[in-house]
Amino acid sequence: MTPKPRYRRTYPDHQPPRAPKSEPGGPVAVPVVDFTIDSDGSMTVTVDGVPYLPEPFAPGWRRESFPTILDTLTARYRTPLRAHVREADGSMFTDIITPPRERPAPNPREAPPSAPTPPIHVVPPVLHQVIGSGFVPGEDVAVAIIHAHSDAAQDGSARALLTAEQAAVAVTGEVVLLGRVSGTLTIGRIQ
Repeated sequence: MTPKPRYRRTYPDHQPPRAPKSEPGGPVAVPVVDFTIDSDGSMTVTVDGVPYLPEPFAPGWRRESFPTILDTLTARYRTPLRAHVREADGSMFTDIITPPRERPAPNPREAPPSAPTPPIHVVPPVLHQVIGSGFVPGEDVAVAIIHAHSDAAQDGSARALLTAEQAAVAVTGEVVLLGRVSGTLTIGRIQ
């Protein structure tokens, strides 16, 4: 049992996380995050209709803040988020953003005592990369045969590192990179 903290939690934006509302046995309500992007790149953000503001004295939200905001909110809510993006030209994009899976840390006190093991020589994996461009900086980029996701760099390029085993599955030597925000699709050759 984890002891209660002796401090009071505070939230920089004065908005404590709310648990999704649902009825017992009913569907889970997913928090809705609305992004409205102006023509100059500035952005307003609301979570379930409540304005989500940057920290005091920080610059206002901009298009480049999109991945940071989603990372912060998925970590805070620890549940999928429904993201609505409204562009200045009137176009709209909707996606479900899922939080990363957390792996439990091993507890050394729970490990049974074992006999000494002989040294193991670990061979580092051989990695292959695939590069594409045209992505929104920081966006989540799907790598198909979807073994993983990558983030786009500040210049809009993305790369994926594949192990030799993963590269062997791509018999044609081609891998698809798909931008989850921009919809950019590139097909690259394994290098």
